[in-house]
Amino acid sequence: MSLNSESLTDADERITRAAAHLADLIAFDTVSRNGNRPLIDHMAAYLEGLGGRITILPDETGEKANLVAAFGPEDVAGMVWSGHTDVVPADEPEWQSDPFKAEIRDGRLYGRGACDMKGFAACAMAVAPALARAALARPVYMCFSYDEEVGCLGAPAIARHLAALPVPPEFAIIGEPSMMELVTGQKGKIAMRAHVTGTSGHSSFVPEHVNAIEYAARAIALISARGKRYETEGPFDPDFTVPHATMLATMIDGGVATNVTPDSCSFTFELRSIADMDPEADMAELLAQIEAEVSAEMAAKTAGTGISFERIFSYPPMGEARNTAGYARYARLMPETWAGKVSYGSEGGIFEQIGGIPSVIVGPGSIEQAHKPNEFVDLEQLATCVTFLEGIIAELSAASGTSA
Repeated sequence: MSLNSESLTDADERITRAAAHLADLIAFDTVSRNGNRPLIDHMAAYLEGLGGRITILPDETGEKANLVAAFGPEDVAGMVWSGHTDVVPADEPEWQSDPFKAEIRDGRLYGRGACDMKGFAACAMAVAPALARAALARPVYMCFSYDEEVGCLGAPAIARHLAALPVPPEFAIIGEPSMMELVTGQKGKIAMRAHVTGTSGHSSFVPEHVNAIEYAARAIALISARGKRYETEGPFDPDFTVPHATMLATMIDGGVATNVTPDSCSFTFELRSIADMDPEADMAELLAQIEAEVSAEMAAKTAGTGISFERIFSYPPMGEARNTAGYARYARLMPETWAGKVSYGSEGGIFEQIGGIPSVIVGPGSIEQAHKPNEFVDLEQLATCVTFLEGIIAELSAASGTSA
């Protein structure tokens, strides 16, 4: 395997191991619109060869799958190392190298997924031989999902699988890019699509029609007003960079010509919630308001018109794990630098709410590099992550009276 890059002969041995695995992972085009099964099979073969107990959880097509690789005893509570295998598209012309061929320049490894978040998976694979050799007092579950980038679609199956074990895990590390700092909260999200049905005709007779775009605009104004209300009324959590929930419209489409009253329009909108609120109740309240103030008026003018809604996806917020017994067991192993809470999504809330597993985020690279052309991870971040995971292995081995 060649990285097509500057020599790594003088690099730290941890970087060499992690970079080699990361180059292999980047070479799999796992953009969410594609399948991830070849990558999952690659990881499963490697981890099973080391003695990992492998569980593959496919989707209904079989083209995508989750992977759970367990090491250590099964009769005590353990720890989860979690990452997603899908990446966002890499279609931007600004890429200076092949996004699916790792390249190292100036102490950085470039490629789609380098930080978000194949970098963490590569670090886990780099320490897997030591994990397999260790006499662990508690198990480690390596969990890698599909379709996180399009709504955390794969993770619920992993959470349910772990919760059904005879002794479920008690703590999870989500390897999203955090510059290897400790993150203890994440917002949830509900993504919705609205379909507005009106009536069409020549625009000179507009009073006779139900203008779908205009009624969509009225609904969007209600969405915007609710977002402004979160800004002023809360609830608030100052540990987030945006310390309250947010709501906004994100895409809109409608109309066919400048002289035709539009009979259809669609738009998407989202709610990003914090732990101290009920996002489902808030969304239900908003939809009821739109029905009463917008849809009802449309239907009164012309039967069959109105606004319908569909949920695109949703995932829950991740709450504070530091007050849990699971976190307490591993607290002294966590990074000393606390980075607060993040507004972007992760699978941590799913592990917490579906699996009952308190979670934190710790991973290599910066979220500032995610979803951009020329995505990269600093090689030093890979070394720091490998060292972090090696420390966990050593602690779990020391607890059993042996070492790796």
